[in-house]
Amino acid sequence: MKAKSEQERRKLAIVVQGGTIDKLYCAFILASTAVAIDMEAHLYFTFWGLQMLVKGAMESANLPATYEHLEEKMKENLKAMKYPTPYEMLKRLKQSSLFKMYACSPTMKMFGVKREDLIPEVEEIVGAATFLEIASTADVTLFI
Repeated sequence: MKAKSEQERRKLAIVVQGGTIDKLYCAFILASTAVAIDMEAHLYFTFWGLQMLVKGAMESANLPATYEHLEEKMKENLKAMKYPTPYEMLKRLKQSSLFKMYACSPTMKMFGVKREDLIPEVEEIVGAATFLEIASTADVTLFI
């Protein structure tokens, strides 16, 4: 089967605004699925989502307070299913040239986050205008 050109390949763009474990799983499952079906996946982390890109934060992500009573059971079930953690999913995604991840530069400034505070998997730090340019050519755009 012939590889698709960049112009032929479909594209997924996700704005990851939420910073809880359920939001991370949602974003990374969708991105992993996109990559598996030969789609580009572009994830833009902003506000509370950006906080998950700070070193060590993703490993301690929790459910929102409304659902915290389900968190222990969820984590037990995911472990029993041998499901990777969000950070493990991210590391796997980074192995694909179809996956790109961006940190929001205005949010970094607002929260005093520096480049050296971020996990090494962050490829680019961009503003909304740059990500909107990427998202404007996406076939699917989501907000998580």
